[in-house]
Amino acid sequence: MRTVKWGVLGTAYIFERDTAEGMNQAENCELYAIAGRSMEKAEAFKEKYGFQKAYGSYEELLSDPQVEAVYIPLPNTMHYEWTIRALKAKKHVLCEKPLAPTAEESRRMFETAREQKVFLMEAFAYQHSPYIAEIQRELENGTIGEARYMEAALITSDYVEQNIRMRRETLGGSTYDLGVYCSSLILRMLGREPEKIQAVSSFSGEGVDMYTTVLMEYENGLRASFDCGMVLATEKNSALDRFQIHGTKGSIQGVKFGFNAPGELSYLVKSFEGREELKTVTVPQNYRLEVEQLGRCITEGEAPAVTEAFSLANARIIDRILKCIGY
Repeated sequence: MRTVKWGVLGTAYIFERDTAEGMNQAENCELYAIAGRSMEKAEAFKEKYGFQKAYGSYEELLSDPQVEAVYIPLPNTMHYEWTIRALKAKKHVLCEKPLAPTAEESRRMFETAREQKVFLMEAFAYQHSPYIAEIQRELENGTIGEARYMEAALITSDYVEQNIRMRRETLGGSTYDLGVYCSSLILRMLGREPEKIQAVSSFSGEGVDMYTTVLMEYENGLRASFDCGMVLATEKNSALDRFQIHGTKGSIQGVKFGFNAPGELSYLVKSFEGREELKTVTVPQNYRLEVEQLGRCITEGEAPAVTEAFSLANARIIDRILKCIGY
């Protein structure tokens, strides 16, 4: 199996917490280069995670001809600039969600990828989970009939004021950080964008949306809703993840479920005739799955699992929600 030489732009917390493990597990990933805003930090990450090279600037990493693919876990405000720079350097890119502040900027990013003949994929790790694929198959097979209503939620701890999630100028807030999970899950399961969107938020004193509720309406009476918020105990790294889908024959509900969670995840299928079945899916580390998948795109010609059409549709939904809440 040919491996792909990866470079990582930045020493972000999500890399430390999740992606580093996934990249180390990925069979086709070679941890080649790490870049930080200081050489000292980059060298520390090189030693800790086993990179071959460390760079004290992002530009230096992108100039290295050995780097084939780049993972971008930078703050939301930096995604557009550094993804464009990486693509123009002929690097394949896995960029953290949300891909860009707006759908239009996301569109330009994908346009650049096509021009440079390289892959760009939004890093929605959970979208690679076999658990999510099983839920989608249940719907496609008509297990609960025609979908009539879906809801989802992702509620987490809030953060200290210095955290970038708590600042509007760094595109913080619950919709950008958490709502994209719920909207993308609903988009994956229902397969289309809503006709109408209504949303309401509560804001911090600094104008950051701390809790947002969204109602989406589709043709033929189909509806969906979600809640996202940063309102649990401060800095406790706790979360409430949920979803359920109701159809004309029954319902599916996540029982043991977490966005990006690995392990044994379960869901409950109920029919209107009174049957109940608890199903369990074994899920590998999700970040490993996304890194391996983009690696196969590069070496074997696969198409990205998180497609351009999907990312742009989700970005348009988020644009509409932000417009509703005046963000």
